[in-house]
Amino acid sequence: FCKADLVIIRRWLCCRMPHILALIFTNGLHSFLADLFYFTTINFFGGVVLKILIVRYIINSKMNRNFFHQKSGNQMKIIIKIGTSTLTHSSGCINIRRIEKLCKVISDIKNAGNEVIMVSSGAIAMGRGKLNLKEAPRNVAEKQAFAAVGQCELMYAYDKIFSEYNQTVAQILLTADDLRNPERHQKFDDTMEQLLNWNVLPIINENDTVSTTEIKIGDNDTLAAIVAESTNADLLVLMSDIDGLFDSDPRQNPHANFIEHVDEWSDDLMELGGNAGSERGTGGMFTKLKAAKIATESGCDMIIMNGAFPENLYNIIDGKPIGTRFFAKKG
Repeated sequence: FCKADLVIIRRWLCCRMPHILALIFTNGLHSFLADLFYFTTINFFGGVVLKILIVRYIINSKMNRNFFHQKSGNQMKIIIKIGTSTLTHSSGCINIRRIEKLCKVISDIKNAGNEVIMVSSGAIAMGRGKLNLKEAPRNVAEKQAFAAVGQCELMYAYDKIFSEYNQTVAQILLTADDLRNPERHQKFDDTMEQLLNWNVLPIINENDTVSTTEIKIGDNDTLAAIVAESTNADLLVLMSDIDGLFDSDPRQNPHANFIEHVDEWSDDLMELGGNAGSERGTGGMFTKLKAAKIATESGCDMIIMNGAFPENLYNIIDGKPIGTRFFAKKG
């Protein structure tokens, strides 16, 4: 090479480094090194070969999709709601093994090109665990104080674990007023769109610290359904401490029949709802059925699955029957 060729090579390598790394990732390091070795060992035709290879790699970099931002036809926008019983032990302290597995699976799903939005409970329970208090909150002030402590703990855990998988998270706290007011709702929609464009993972929770009866959504199942409707999601997944919908409470009736799918909504389904699933959570089957009604009427499928097995999210992405699936309303 002459000096001019070396300058061109250096400039090209500096400018195209992100594309080179992407091509190495797709085509393999050996293929790229073979090409690089080929044109660096030719002296007389070095300039010509260099130009040919530059054109080749530029074309390839344009044709190859950006794995982290573009989606294929099989990829989806998914809302994943994680219940308190999934995130914490009965003591209220964080379930480290489960949350690490959950973050790993969600990161992998995002890396496959899916857009993911999380709606996460757990702030009140984790605040209680952080303060080493055995009793549940006795009044609104205690509950809101627990939430203030626990929300910090919850987001710290998410940020720390997700960062290990090169994921950036964002916290969004909402009240019912934020969603009822058209202007504030639009601001929420705009923020969500921008975060997803930046490949950020939004983590949404109700703002329990300031919410009151008048501005309280009440449960994160409903919140997740509203988010699914607002963001035009393809699928809403509710992770809870139960496998799905039964025709009666399986904790009281060992012969309860499991319902694999619900094709059409009927008011009779609401009669299958019960009370809160555990003392750490506010959502029971009733709130999940209410969420299913909101989601399916907005054109979004919904699945209730057991949060004890986060790896089942892979099976859901692959279309395998996990939990109870509520199919979106036709038309």
